Amino acid sequence: MLFSSIVFLFTFLPIILILYYGLPKRLKNPVLLLGSLVFYAWGEPVYLFLMIFSILFNYICGLDIARNAGDRRAARKSLIFTVAVNLCVLGFFKYEGFVLNSLNVVLPVEIPFREVALPVGISFYTFQILSYIIDVYRGNVPVQRNLMDFALYVTMFPQLIAGPIVKYAEIDQQLHVRKETFGRFGEGVMFFIRGLSKKVLLANSIGMVYTDVAAMAPGDVSVATAWLGCLAYTFQIYFDFSGYSDMAVGLGKMFGFDFPKNFFYPYISRSITEFWRRWHISLSSWFREYLYIPLGGNRVSVPKHIRNLLVVWLLTGLWHGAAWNFVAWGLYYGVILIVEKYFLAPFLERLPAACRHVYCMVLVMAGWVLFFSPSLGSAGEYLKLMLGLGGSGFLDREALYLLFSNLGLWIILGLSSTPVVFTLYEKFLGRKRKTADVLIYGGMFLLCVAYLVTETYNPFLYFRF
Repeated sequence: MLFSSIVFLFTFLPIILILYYGLPKRLKNPVLLLGSLVFYAWGEPVYLFLMIFSILFNYICGLDIARNAGDRRAARKSLIFTVAVNLCVLGFFKYEGFVLNSLNVVLPVEIPFREVALPVGISFYTFQILSYIIDVYRGNVPVQRNLMDFALYVTMFPQLIAGPIVKYAEIDQQLHVRKETFGRFGEGVMFFIRGLSKKVLLANSIGMVYTDVAAMAPGDVSVATAWLGCLAYTFQIYFDFSGYSDMAVGLGKMFGFDFPKNFFYPYISRSITEFWRRWHISLSSWFREYLYIPLGGNRVSVPKHIRNLLVVWLLTGLWHGAAWNFVAWGLYYGVILIVEKYFLAPFLERLPAACRHVYCMVLVMAGWVLFFSPSLGSAGEYLKLMLGLGGSGFLDREALYLLFSNLGLWIILGLSSTPVVFTLYEKFLGRKRKTADVLIYGGMFLLCVAYLVTETYNPFLYFRF
């Protein structure tokens, strides 16, 4: 079930809100847990059993690690066992086909296997579980002895299938003590509608432009068309994923929870280092806290620091998808960050801000080619088109049509990728803000509903992760 669906907006969400606010406080967590299990089982009921196994297994292992807190060696063995089982489960469902396909390419015999459907959100909830297990081992958080509260942390539907990745330390207290107010609920509704609008009105609209370009034969694609297709995807994935994250944060506020921000205008960045401080913040934070720093971070020799960065970015690429183009995408960013750190930083600082911004966005867009391509080979072919190697020249009628028929949309996307729109909205409305909020956000919601009723194009790009 997607947040941007009529079923969710007009059936699931109203029912769970009525139950949540209509029942006594002691029943709020059980209602959220039950609703989250229904939400998860909606599309793939068979994987509900996998979810229940993960909850029970990690709940018991957390208790075991806490019980052995005085015996560091026993606690460490329990930690390693628990982490290994979680990674094996993730590895089997997400990487089995990738590994066996890769082996079949190089081995003289073919290993037969059956593709396994990927459980929705497994990468997200596995990382959340690992944050809990590791923090219990470190003594950073108390072990959760209430099975229902632990299950709610793992399954909470607002951020279950697409994040943000909520570390247990960020939500421990909120599972027991939180305050729902009319003001927080209203703020949550605004966050949700803003995210829904980004997803439905912006991401879906520009996504159709990218889909049209991707469907063209390579020989018919000009340089300008290739760049416009890449730019369309660049906007689509940002507004798609950040919109979904905003909806998750908004839903959390409706139920009294504060989830971490996951995006902070990444396309205004002036370096790749800055870009990754603003893009998918919860994932970057997770890798930094649970992998990069334990490896030694930057407080090691230069060769080891380079190793640490490459390991982190290799795994970041693999986390996003089981394919060689995702591996290349991760290493691509790892190499760029190393080059920026040790070679480019002084030079970049002397460049005008506009030049640094162009530098960053060109590299980001080249990275998205690796991300959206079905294979490394097709990524290479698309990059060649962007460089004018092949295709149908520099500029053609298709490029002009894509540019001018969507000119208003391109402008809105560009402005909405910066703080300009929200800053102007706050600055000029002044005391009329509350009335304007009701009218504008209400209008945005109605537009989203009208789109969802009349259009069938409503993908979610991060759904497969």
